[in-house]
Amino acid sequence: MKDKELSERPLPLIHTEIWQEEPEPGNRFATRAAYCRGYDVYGEMVGNARWVEMLFLLFRPELPTPAALDLLEALAVGLANPGPRDPSVHAAMCGGIAGSNAAASLMAALGVGAGRYHGARDVHDAMLLWAQCGMDADAWKSGAANTPRSSADVWPQAEHPPGFEPHAKTAAGATCALLDALARIEGTPRLRWLQQQRRALEEALDMGLEMSGVAAAAFADLGFNPAEGEMLYLLLRLPGAAAHALEQQRKDYTQFPFYPVELEDDPARKEAT
Repeated sequence: MKDKELSERPLPLIHTEIWQEEPEPGNRFATRAAYCRGYDVYGEMVGNARWVEMLFLLFRPELPTPAALDLLEALAVGLANPGPRDPSVHAAMCGGIAGSNAAASLMAALGVGAGRYHGARDVHDAMLLWAQCGMDADAWKSGAANTPRSSADVWPQAEHPPGFEPHAKTAAGATCALLDALARIEGTPRLRWLQQQRRALEEALDMGLEMSGVAAAAFADLGFNPAEGEMLYLLLRLPGAAAHALEQQRKDYTQFPFYPVELEDDPARKEAT
């Protein structure tokens, strides 16, 4: 089809509650102005709005309080880089050292970091518990091991209460520091309750609070639902995965910082024997 015919052909409207675009007068395929929930993105927001304001508007129909913006921004700083020992970042580093492209490295991080162990689904499950148990310590102690599941859940059954680390008796220092910092922000009733009840819950469950548990409480205080919290957790942890993948791309594979994988059924060892 020629360009002139294409430009005159009627196009169906694309409806969304989030975004509105106005076309250029002489080119309807080019955007003259864009509005997010009614806010002029390029005319007013760029240069004036915070990154977390844009993030909030994409997920919610109106801007939150300044305290909520502070909370989301502080959480984003805390989650930005899970560190090279986190499985999702490790996966991105493997992509980088192997020469994978940027998208492949990030998809590796998303895939490995999506599940129920230190992953985004763990945040989703912990937010379901917040909805089920609220700020009732007894309900948490009795209900944490029986997380509600949706009928369309494709993930393997959880092997530990969501938001808690099965290989530790108490929370790590970084987790406690993040919880303390977030709980100091105004309008965080769940985070403050979790800060007060952390030791009692850890003793009852015989597990330490995990970073995903802090994130779940923060997302619940911000008014996000479990699906939104799961998506944001995936998104907010990507910067570290990207940076570590790029660092590995610049190195020789002999400099890869992880120890060799010990295969249970190593073909090379079999051949040698």
